[in-house]
Amino acid sequence: MTTHFITAEIDLQETPTQLQEAIETELAKQGEPLRWAVTRVEPERQKAVVEAVVTRGDRPSS
Repeated sequence: MTTHFITAEIDLQETPTQLQEAIETELAKQGEPLRWAVTRVEPERQKAVVEAVVTRGDRPSS
């Protein structure tokens, strides 16, 4: 298992609950999130920038 730092742009949603669901869905594509935070909101682009640490079950090469 390895940890990775990732950054993702998420479309702003109508409610905080919808935004959280969108973030969690996007992060799940990258691995298992350990922690994440919205680090920037760009209202003119309707985007939230999320930084996260995720784990992946990568296996080392033999």
